[in-house]
Amino acid sequence: MEAIIICLWRRTSQERAAPCTSEKAFTSRASTKVQQLFSRGGAPSAQVLDRLAQALMLTDVEREHLFLLGLGRPPEVRYRPVEGVTPRLQRVLDAMGVCPAMVRTATWDIVAWNRAAAVVLSDYGTLPPDRRNVLRQIFLNPKARELNFDWEAVARFVVGVFRGDAARAGAAETVQPMVDELCRDSPEFAAMWRDNDVRSFGEGVKRLRHPVLGAITLEYSSFAVDGRPDLAMLVYNPMEEADAVKIRGLMEGRAA
Repeated sequence: MEAIIICLWRRTSQERAAPCTSEKAFTSRASTKVQQLFSRGGAPSAQVLDRLAQALMLTDVEREHLFLLGLGRPPEVRYRPVEGVTPRLQRVLDAMGVCPAMVRTATWDIVAWNRAAAVVLSDYGTLPPDRRNVLRQIFLNPKARELNFDWEAVARFVVGVFRGDAARAGAAETVQPMVDELCRDSPEFAAMWRDNDVRSFGEGVKRLRHPVLGAITLEYSSFAVDGRPDLAMLVYNPMEEADAVKIRGLMEGRAA
């Protein structure tokens, strides 16, 4: 099998390098050859498919397709830390206006946010990168307890979603140091983590006790970022027009 992979790699690499070969044409021919290979040689192992994906320099989407062809299932998730988002995605956040919006990773690090999120939820730009984490803010920042109505319910919900997200992303080992830190510094987190609760984010309502705006209510939704399974975009929409007016005033520098 490995000898066949080497041969296939040489042939397809030459095709990729050819100036008249587009990426689309290359991928189509490579996919056809792979299907022919599998039909003759039986089901390959995951290790063989990984070597083939590396040899062909496949993208994540192409690698997933390769596994679906060879094994009938997607590959195991490989977690990779996120540095940030594209300028285009940041512009989407900025276009949300008075709706606080942010992008978080599977480990609940906030990697992008808009102006509304900064004035309503937290000004992440003033925090060191390692502090831009939702769990660290909820359990280690006293202001989070003042901001959230029913802090315990919010904290328990976040822990359950975080556990599920980290497992799906293959990031269990990556987040273990932070989990150890939170268990050491927050008895509440340690107790909730031991409950082994798992939840999904979905949609819901968030009630805040803002130090300037007063009590406000936001509807929230979570959206997948196409091509980035490690990211989720969270959008909070003011339920009342009066809350939207107050948020706009604070964004423009006027006290509500």
